[in-house]
Amino acid sequence: MRVLHLFIFCLCCFSTKAQQDSIVQKRLARSFVREGNTLYESGKLADAAISYKKATVQAGTYYKSSFNLGNTFYKQKNFKEAIPQYELAVAATAVKLEKAAAYHNIGNAQLEEKEYSKAIEAYKKSLRNNPNDEQTRYNLAFAREKLKQKQEDDKKNNPPPPSDYAKRMKKQADKLIESYQFEKALKLLDAALEKDPTVANYKDFMKKMESVIEIQTK
Repeated sequence: MRVLHLFIFCLCCFSTKAQQDSIVQKRLARSFVREGNTLYESGKLADAAISYKKATVQAGTYYKSSFNLGNTFYKQKNFKEAIPQYELAVAATAVKLEKAAAYHNIGNAQLEEKEYSKAIEAYKKSLRNNPNDEQTRYNLAFAREKLKQKQEDDKKNNPPPPSDYAKRMKKQADKLIESYQFEKALKLLDAALEKDPTVANYKDFMKKMESVIEIQTK
């Protein structure tokens, strides 16, 4: 029984010591965050990042240290480094408004990286935690518009492979060029492009013909 009592006593002491250590670490973490905030506000971003990192060492799941470190990286336009810090901030809190703020900033960083689909998902998560945030709602709409524009540009700049019709028109244009009928060949492909967008695969070829025609007319 004495051994058991001694074991329980030691266990209680260890638990109390661990709690005290945890309190001390959180105090240190808060101190480093305050230090980092002062440096951040004075524009000393590199030094601020060091202070926030020290806070994270003391308390690895401290929301403010991760969130503010993310903001520091974001301010330095280091968006790739900012995103994982915001993700740590999300994991470090159960407060919905804090999660919403972190997800909002993840969306902003991904928007800067032109990762529009990921930004959209981040903004959606932010709104689930704070449905009343109009700024996030606006950013979500903006990200959707940017994604749509990117998809349209990709489609325009990377047309599908030339169809059989487009290939036939190209062969006819090649024959006309063999007899130096450049204008006729260009008109042929221009007309074909109106009928079939896959003729756009020969845009560079058509530009070369335009250059040749321009030289001939000088």
